[in-house]
Amino acid sequence: MKDTDYLDFLDESELGLEDELWTVERDREETAFVAHLIRQGETERETQSSLDEMDRLLDTAGIQSLGHYTQKRANPERGSFFGKGFLEEIAHKMLQAGADLMVVNEELNPIQARNIDRDFGIRVIDRTEVILSIFHEHAKTKEAKLQIRLAELEYQLPRLRKLWGHFDKERGSSRSAGGSASRGMGEKQIEIDKRLIRTQIRSVKEAIAQIVQHKYTQRKQRDNASKICIVGYTNAGKSTLFNALTNAGVLVQDKLFATLDSTSRQLKLSTGLPIVISDTVGFISRLPHHLVASFKATLMEVENADLLLHVVDCNDDRLDYYVEQVQEVLAQIGADQIPQILVLNKADELDSIRKAFLSRRFPEAIFISALKGENLEELLKQAETVIHHTEQLSLRIPYDKTALVAKLHETAKILTEEYKDDAVWLEVIVGEKDRHLITEYIV
Repeated sequence: MKDTDYLDFLDESELGLEDELWTVERDREETAFVAHLIRQGETERETQSSLDEMDRLLDTAGIQSLGHYTQKRANPERGSFFGKGFLEEIAHKMLQAGADLMVVNEELNPIQARNIDRDFGIRVIDRTEVILSIFHEHAKTKEAKLQIRLAELEYQLPRLRKLWGHFDKERGSSRSAGGSASRGMGEKQIEIDKRLIRTQIRSVKEAIAQIVQHKYTQRKQRDNASKICIVGYTNAGKSTLFNALTNAGVLVQDKLFATLDSTSRQLKLSTGLPIVISDTVGFISRLPHHLVASFKATLMEVENADLLLHVVDCNDDRLDYYVEQVQEVLAQIGADQIPQILVLNKADELDSIRKAFLSRRFPEAIFISALKGENLEELLKQAETVIHHTEQLSLRIPYDKTALVAKLHETAKILTEEYKDDAVWLEVIVGEKDRHLITEYIV
């Protein structure tokens, strides 16, 4: 029985998992200009890196980026995020280029999005909408679909006026005989839709709560097994590492958020009981809080891990920034105190100068190539040391205790084994929790 079989009772139509409101059928690839607000203290390099990441998000979402426009402001304009002159200029440029969208590289509030559309004739979406559309496209299992659906509904709820405002524009403003303003069709429909969405949000949350409870029960059943979680910025190579360690065959793509579902496998190290290792959804800068909250079921694997393998692309110039962003998300879900090993992936592409620099910068990190399988044994050895607190010991076990020798073959790593006249002599690597079995035989 698969872990997801218990989800079969869920009615997808009731929970809106088959609702296509979010997806838009495109006859052609849409085009967009990216608009970015440069705040005080933001460096040119940071701006460019953020815009490059936005381009990758758009590429994953199937939208072609035609170019970038930036404005320097201490704070966003309250009503329209950007200044009037900037928006007038970009509206003109969009008309000239035939661009379909303006994509704002942050999350807009509902008023800002509505004002940009109404006052400047710009069809606008924000960073959160792009991320949600990618998640919607990549969600394959019922669990992932539920979590994405919840995030979509919570994003849509305060923005319904934008969706229905065109009805009132078409009908014009009307007044009753008494002189008071009558409510337009859009306003009435908003109230109906808000009730429907709130009802659906409750249903989806209840379904996710059942998943969380089921996972909690599963976890109790395997409490004897230690747990490792692979975490990191999106596209750092987490799934490639997971496959290399477990032969799991998890989908690997050079796309952002290729993995949305948590996948777990048993991993047998040299000592102790089998370990459960899990691959998780990638993190990203400015990941919307409500999206993190929606993924509570998936992120349970991270929260309850005994060790985190924090995977980073060591060739990326923004390595420090990505490490910082992942640590922020871990703190957000209460997982920042779990022991970590920093895994510098794609080390086979490093030149000697950068490797020497990173070795000094991160002396405790492990350099690996998940794709080529390089240095994975060293990674597992360090993981084992952290989880089991292993140590290498010399043992002299009498022949009337040979059952203990057999036990050590199951729970420890046997380096040498010699049968002498007086006893069995062994050199072993053993975990802390099994040390009590052999304390009197240590030499």
